[in-house]
Amino acid sequence: MKDFRKYDIWTDSMELVDYVYSFVEAFSNSEKYGLSSQITRSEVSIPSNIAEGASRNSEKDFARFLKIGLGSAFELETQLIIAERIKYISESHIEESILKLNSLQKRIYALRRKIIN
Repeated sequence: MKDFRKYDIWTDSMELVDYVYSFVEAFSNSEKYGLSSQITRSEVSIPSNIAEGASRNSEKDFARFLKIGLGSAFELETQLIIAERIKYISESHIEESILKLNSLQKRIYALRRKIIN
């Protein structure tokens, strides 16, 4: 069992959760169970899957959970782009979010490749 708190991808994904929550709270009430719910589920899924994978006894299982977390990261990116297109997110928020998210996606992918090779 690995200490998930020591992975920079977990720490950075937790910071992303904080950042995205800070502006998703401003979405209209009609989106509470729509797009904002989808965004918060996706963003919470990233560090959750990293943590769950780190708790597994095999590298293969860890890699599988990293793959799920990576999928959630791409899902989140798409949802943030949708939110920007419908004017729920400002251009500055989307740019910073996507920069952070793309960096995180690359590092999760790299760790997963390192584990499976």
